[in-house]
Amino acid sequence: MSIITSLKRYDIAYNLQIIYQLFEVTSDTLCQIFSVILVFGEAKEVDTHICVIILTGFGDIGSAIDALRLGANDYLLKPCDNEELVLRINNCLEKQDLQKKIKMYEDILPICCYCKKIRDDSGKEPGSGKWLEVADYFHKKVGVSMTHGMCPQCYEKQINKLNKLNEKNSLDK
Repeated sequence: MSIITSLKRYDIAYNLQIIYQLFEVTSDTLCQIFSVILVFGEAKEVDTHICVIILTGFGDIGSAIDALRLGANDYLLKPCDNEELVLRINNCLEKQDLQKKIKMYEDILPICCYCKKIRDDSGKEPGSGKWLEVADYFHKKVGVSMTHGMCPQCYEKQINKLNKLNEKNSLDK
């Protein structure tokens, strides 16, 4: 209950949601911190962005190092100051927000606004990939070939342009 009461700025339902989202493994119910670290390592394999804080009464420097090497976000010994725990939880939330932003930017397909080429950063430092024609990009990535045609709206525009050009040419003669 001390974790929930320490998060005074949130209501209890929200506190429980945060705690369940952030902590897959937080207690000493498995009796040995090594077992806790193994369970948390499996949780990290399922969801690499899960935020884990190990909170234990059985800690030593070796188990702390093991937990951090496996990807724990933090490692605290009991008894733990409530303000410190809230700070660590906030750090986890900030890290998750940053990871979401990074993922969002990684999912954006860079396309030139002038020539419409697409940058392929596969296997390269982001921003240093080769610029490919749209058809080449999709052929390389998806294995599809493209054909070029004209949608009805563009067809209508082009016909109107040609008609205006013909009218202008006939007036010039």
